[in-house]
Amino acid sequence: MAEVRERKVGGGGEGEGAGFGWESMSPEVLALVFVRLPLKEMAGVVPCVCRSWREVIMGPHCWAEIDVEEWCRRVNDPCQITNLLNKLVARSAGSVRKLSAYRVDSDYTFASIASRSPCLQTLRLPLSAVRNAVVVKFADRFSKLTVLDISYCINVGPSGIEAIGRHCKSLLYFKRHMPPFPGPDRPDDREALAVASTMRQLKHLEMGYGRFGDAGLDAILLGCAALLYLDIRGCWNVEMKGDLEERCLVKTVFKDPDFEMYDTSSEEDDDEDDVAGSESD
Repeated sequence: MAEVRERKVGGGGEGEGAGFGWESMSPEVLALVFVRLPLKEMAGVVPCVCRSWREVIMGPHCWAEIDVEEWCRRVNDPCQITNLLNKLVARSAGSVRKLSAYRVDSDYTFASIASRSPCLQTLRLPLSAVRNAVVVKFADRFSKLTVLDISYCINVGPSGIEAIGRHCKSLLYFKRHMPPFPGPDRPDDREALAVASTMRQLKHLEMGYGRFGDAGLDAILLGCAALLYLDIRGCWNVEMKGDLEERCLVKTVFKDPDFEMYDTSSEEDDDEDDVAGSESD
């Protein structure tokens, strides 16, 4: 960051009036600039430039969207992740609308997000260790959620998913990929039934490597009639008996159990933005 010197607008000296007083800018305008910087620079460099910039970074204006997922993957340290999230959520002062992180291993952090984020619309916490009982307890705090990703959160079970669906009536996008399992075994339809009975407004559903079978898929197709995007890749217990395949193929996007696993993050992110945007229109 180059040194910034304030100049007074007006006056007769050469060059006077050509400068700009950064300290006179509103926090909201400065925040629009700062949020375009990488997290490391925004949190570590900007506060060192001047007092007014530090006040903006330490306040809520820069933290309406907290996206630290890439940083979490790179650091891969649960203690650092927990400390950073707790600080940023506190700084947001309830204004955060989107939060993306990875491997959140603290129930306290999940509870803090729930309690301090009344405006939250998008929450992505893949591979997090939050316990099912904590999800059930705090699900009612996420009433404005439209997008949720709890992929690979193996401690969250059917009752947690049911609690989310029961309280998050605006939820349109639900992502719940799980770790791969080798092949067909005894179907467990409980998570699929929880989705089908409580998330009837869903437009986008991903449940890759779910343990449900044909009964669970049938319940989803009946209960979530508004679905446009359905991803059940790796759901080896689904046999597609009867008219299940025909009913799935009418969806705008359908990825069957044999769908090839590859990186579709950009495609999925675009679809998430479309779903969230359709809700705000």
